[in-house]
Amino acid sequence: MKTNKLLIIAVLAVVLAACGAGSKKSNDMEKRTQVKIETTMGDIVVELYNETPKHRDNFIKLAKEGVYDSTLFHRVIKAFMIQAGDPDSKTANDTAQLGGGDVGYTVPAEFVPQFFHKKGALAAARQGDAVNPKKESSGSQFYIVHGQKYNEQQLKMMQMQRKSTIEYTPEQIETYKTIGGTPFLDNDYTVFGEVVEGLDVIDKIAAVQCDRNNRPVADVKMKISVIEE
Repeated sequence: MKTNKLLIIAVLAVVLAACGAGSKKSNDMEKRTQVKIETTMGDIVVELYNETPKHRDNFIKLAKEGVYDSTLFHRVIKAFMIQAGDPDSKTANDTAQLGGGDVGYTVPAEFVPQFFHKKGALAAARQGDAVNPKKESSGSQFYIVHGQKYNEQQLKMMQMQRKSTIEYTPEQIETYKTIGGTPFLDNDYTVFGEVVEGLDVIDKIAAVQCDRNNRPVADVKMKISVIEE
């Protein structure tokens, strides 16, 4: 009997050790990559979602290649979003109209219901549905949501007007009510990350003076790097 008891304890110890190792491996796999967006108005740290791997990997690749270095936030609309990632903005003069530059390819849409356009959401820009019915993302251009607050009735009206199949969770509704965002973009543009540090910097950029094309009068430059651990 004593031998059997010891055997059971030994087996249990092995099982617990295996579970612990599996849990650690799972946690490591779920760990999100962070990137730092250094701007002339302050730093922003963004976490990339593992559930949107195509966008995550592409963003990391471009950041490591230096594609975003010295580019501008070329389109800024307060209470909406701040947009960047046009490679042409690196060498643009003060009067150039920006937003048409890219890296020569698109990224397939990756819509995940749990990721929505709350304030601080990182999402991919894209061409309109008329020329892009699959809603594929720009290879390089992205935006960060500034947004505004919406009440529950406004959210319901938006869903009805868009004939949307989106079902917001209570948590998402509360986020739009208290933090804000751009819910009218949900399920139309891929959200692939979120700001974890620097929401105040987004507020600063969103408040800058812009010309009639929504380009900041004073350039807001950036550099993006992957935070290595």
